[in-house]
Amino acid sequence: MIIYSKLEINRIKDFWELLNRLDTETDYMMYEPNERKAKTTIQELKLDIQDNVIQGFDFLQVATENDKIVGYIRAERGKFERNFHTAYIVIGILKKYRGKGIGTTFFNNLDLWAKTNNIVRLELTVECCNNTAKNLYEKNGFKIEGIRKKSMFVAGSFVDEFYMAKIL
Repeated sequence: MIIYSKLEINRIKDFWELLNRLDTETDYMMYEPNERKAKTTIQELKLDIQDNVIQGFDFLQVATENDKIVGYIRAERGKFERNFHTAYIVIGILKKYRGKGIGTTFFNNLDLWAKTNNIVRLELTVECCNNTAKNLYEKNGFKIEGIRKKSMFVAGSFVDEFYMAKIL
């Protein structure tokens, strides 16, 4: 059974391991394999979570099965008065757990958080070739607003991204 919960600070090491595993499982996350370990530390992640999620305004939820973190969704709220009503979304689910409704549940829970916190606009980007993710986002009310040409460099090639948003 999948359990959804806030990330507890004592699970930072497990969350760090999930992020690094996602970096190796897919070309659709921001980091290349092992890049995260080279550019940041688990202590920096812990400080980020402490400051921006636990004591701040961001949303972070994890999905666990048998006490193993198998996916997450994070919404980073705008930091200024002019964009405090917006949140940028990042989601990652281990390959073995995709297609099991975790993403849909994450977005349902995100919508509840957003409405409770006066968020009007949710936004994200997705590589144009990532049809599975694009379909999940559209199923959950996101619309394509534009294309970010050559915004990513993946496996030796430039990749375009869709910029998508959902107005609540």
